[in-house]
Amino acid sequence: MRAERVIVGLSGGVDSAVAALLLKRAGCDVQGLFMSNWHEDDVHCTTAQDYQDARAVAAELGVVLHRVDFAAQYRERVFNLFLEEYRAGRTPNPDVLCNREIKFGLCLQYALRLGAERFATGHYARVRALADGAALFQADDKNKDQSYFLHAVPRSQFTRVCFPLGDWHKEQVRELARSAGLPVHAKPDSTGICFIGERPFAEFLGQYLPATPGPIETLEGKRLGQHRGLPYYTLGQRSGLTLGGARGYAAEPWYVCAKVPARNALIVVQQHEQWRLQSQRVLIGPMHWLCHARRGAFRAEIKLRYRQPAQWATVHVRADGGALLEFDQGQRAATPGQYAVLYERERCLGGAVIDAVEPAAVASGAVDAASEQVAVREPEGAVVAATPL
Repeated sequence: MRAERVIVGLSGGVDSAVAALLLKRAGCDVQGLFMSNWHEDDVHCTTAQDYQDARAVAAELGVVLHRVDFAAQYRERVFNLFLEEYRAGRTPNPDVLCNREIKFGLCLQYALRLGAERFATGHYARVRALADGAALFQADDKNKDQSYFLHAVPRSQFTRVCFPLGDWHKEQVRELARSAGLPVHAKPDSTGICFIGERPFAEFLGQYLPATPGPIETLEGKRLGQHRGLPYYTLGQRSGLTLGGARGYAAEPWYVCAKVPARNALIVVQQHEQWRLQSQRVLIGPMHWLCHARRGAFRAEIKLRYRQPAQWATVHVRADGGALLEFDQGQRAATPGQYAVLYERERCLGGAVIDAVEPAAVASGAVDAASEQVAVREPEGAVVAATPL
């Protein structure tokens, strides 16, 4: 009987190397595929070294290694949108788009053209075949689970995908790599933006978005200093404000509370005012479902960022396909442009982009009571202020 051909996305890291090892030991006809998705000749770009590491892994395992260049498509489908979101004052997550458009879009199709029956990666997640179709579940290792980044992949793609590390923990993966003599067993995990590498982010962003200095203000409108450009800051940020001791204010740290693109103003609050960063109502855009689309209201656990423990909320699905999320507990610095991902007993139901939040300032009475619109009077026009919630 012919062995199943599985092509593994070999990135040059330990996770994809062990995924290939496990599939080979399971008797699959394994081949590797290395993707080049970013070209930049500097000390931060690791593509050349990663490719050599992938070659070394393929040689150790005795598998064929293919190479494909998706750099142009990555810039068009992922990076350009990444820049557009920053220009709009939002904070995007390119890893989600990369998985949808590149890894489990173009790369999966390329692997199938090479004769693969399935495409595998080193992601920590699980796919199960249920009565209603393929379903995405969290990995057994909740500290490494990457289902958050996979929620936007079309559900149909998961029928041709496997994640060999779904039932493994990271320490087990490294130990297996070491005992098997894989040359990348001690290679550090990458923590940078996908395919861009670990580099000073502000310096990198400055190559593409010009500096647009503007005022740093309190909620009352008092100017405290000058920022370098709204794209360089995100809600809840503390570092990099360079405010020091502001005269007339307590000796406390300052935090980004809001952005006002209309005036190019950055609004900050002090540590004792961090309650203003809390919100319990979040509006998300059209849902991408990984299950039958829900209607009405239902309960779910939700992550508003990758490292956040899931939070209980009531989901109110709207007629426009989006949803209003009402959290049981206040959420700190829910950020437009990021993703809200929904879970039910470890199953990923899908997710959507955060469009707007209802700031805690609403609770202080700074609301136009004659309108259904959340209209925080200070600062007017802030990114965190929502259109109708």
